[in-house]
Amino acid sequence: MKTLYLFLIGSLLLTACKKERESLKLDILIKDVHIVNTKTGALIKNQSIGINADTIAKIAPLDQSINWTADKTVIAKDKYVIPGLWDMHMHFGADTLISENKNMLSLYLANGVTTIRDCAADISPSVLKWRKQIDKGELIGPTIFTSGPKIEGKNSIWPGDMEIENEEELSTALDSLDKLQVDFVKITDNALSPELFLKSVEKATQRGYKTSGHIPFALPINEVSKAGLTTIEHMGYMLKAGAANELEIIEKYKKGELDYSTASALMNQSFDETTALNKYQQLAENGTAIVPTLIGNRIISYWNEDDHRDDQELQYIGPGIIKTYQGRVNRAKEASSEAIEARQKNYQKLVSLIPTIKASGMLIIAGTDAGFLNSYIYPGFALHDELEIYQKAGLTPLEALQTSVINGPKYFGLSDKYGSVTEGKIADLLILNSNPLDDIKATRAIDYLIKKTMVYDKSQLDAMLQDVKNLYN
Repeated sequence: MKTLYLFLIGSLLLTACKKERESLKLDILIKDVHIVNTKTGALIKNQSIGINADTIAKIAPLDQSINWTADKTVIAKDKYVIPGLWDMHMHFGADTLISENKNMLSLYLANGVTTIRDCAADISPSVLKWRKQIDKGELIGPTIFTSGPKIEGKNSIWPGDMEIENEEELSTALDSLDKLQVDFVKITDNALSPELFLKSVEKATQRGYKTSGHIPFALPINEVSKAGLTTIEHMGYMLKAGAANELEIIEKYKKGELDYSTASALMNQSFDETTALNKYQQLAENGTAIVPTLIGNRIISYWNEDDHRDDQELQYIGPGIIKTYQGRVNRAKEASSEAIEARQKNYQKLVSLIPTIKASGMLIIAGTDAGFLNSYIYPGFALHDELEIYQKAGLTPLEALQTSVINGPKYFGLSDKYGSVTEGKIADLLILNSNPLDDIKATRAIDYLIKKTMVYDKSQLDAMLQDVKNLYN
């Protein structure tokens, strides 16, 4: 009996040893890296990650992967691996600046941003072409999700919009977006009536689209949320949602008793923390998230202290794109001292909403508004600035990271493919020199980037930047 027992134990040990020494042939192998669990914040140390094609095929402790081999091996001792970053609000635009827009793609990858959400402008044919080329591996760049042209009213100030003035034209516009195979629908309120805005959200939602928008002042935000709005773009709308007398002010505005500036100021003055928390909880229950885009607010609010003319990032931006910044720059220059003080207080208030939104259960999704038109918000670079604002506002480094790598994929229903470093997920990965759980600034210090089947080391990422710089110098 004793002999049989020893034989069984020996067999089990032999099987375990064989398993530990299992041979595995891979396309890409990352050895001896610390995996950041983006859900719990745990650190899984000294792991090997095997990648086949564009997918994480196998993860095991270093001592169990000694017989793994690969076409490309990355030694990542004392490094940290996280999913690639997502910027969920950026813009391509200006049909005379196609090449300058295309050059932005490298800026995103060089900064560890592996996925972007294009929130509409006037060069959708080019963006849709780049989306397809990147998916096929014919063009180097981040994965693109795009709304195509956005829905607006007649005589919109924005170029490239799909302009509608009734439900029949709305249906035609949505048919066109179907044919373009866009990833979500963007709806704004420059010239679109509140009633048709609400109908646009409802109809797009019925077709299965995620919807994104700027909300008409005359509509209560919760009403738009109930209609199906998936994301509110820009934090200013959250200040309005927290007004204790939002409905009363809206009614006076609709009757013509208040102009927009006065009504907006009254909304801000009547902001109430308890009201805000309750409203945000309702938004969360409806499935509506917020994309704050706070970096742009900060840039314009503190223009008097930093006019950004000496920013190093300018060397990577095309001269045509830089010219599109000028409108906002001129308005910032012309502001009085009172206006400057007011916009700084407003920015500080917007930032202070982050903990309340987090407490409500509402998703915060990282986005920057970078690209064409929006002054000195630099593609790729700006996402790191945005995440640092969230951390400074009170989110933990893990929570700040989650706004990008978890909440971005969640918006598109892609949590099964992205959001964590686990087997079966898409191999969009960043290998960092320090731990992002200690400080979100660690996402800037990239040692390697893996974009599906491609591996880029720090020197190659720097070369991407240099290549773009050379185009403009």
